[in-house]
Amino acid sequence: MGYTELKTYLVAGVVASSVLLAGCGTVVRGTTEDIKIYVEPEHAKITSTTAHTCVGPCVINVPRKKEFTLTASAPGYQTQVIDVETRVSGKGAAGMAGNVLLGGVIGVGVDAATGATLDHYPNPVNFILKRGKGSRKLTPAEIKMMNKAEAPTS
Repeated sequence: MGYTELKTYLVAGVVASSVLLAGCGTVVRGTTEDIKIYVEPEHAKITSTTAHTCVGPCVINVPRKKEFTLTASAPGYQTQVIDVETRVSGKGAAGMAGNVLLGGVIGVGVDAATGATLDHYPNPVNFILKRGKGSRKLTPAEIKMMNKAEAPTS
């Protein structure tokens, strides 16, 4: 193998590595996130606007950039609704910094498009259904208070 061929392979390898590492957050964190859902009573049905359905407690996997709503319901209990939003996380910000150092503009674009810099909030999601009929959407203060309480272990 001649010098010209070796040089061509090295350049191709550097270009391929740059493309593969372009989205640091995407590579390290992935484009989806597991959302843990705890509910009392445990037999309550959980539905989401992402078309996931399960019986609590459960875990659903959703795209990092997708905001959605969860609903918990059980016979004899009030239905509760919680909005799950996205926020830039500390780990996502670190991945973005890695892009600036290694991946450049392409990496920033890839991570922004895939949502790799985002985390869902709240996560875990905690429902405590109250006896009775009807439906209610929890206030942000109620969600914050419930998330401060220790989530049940599975």
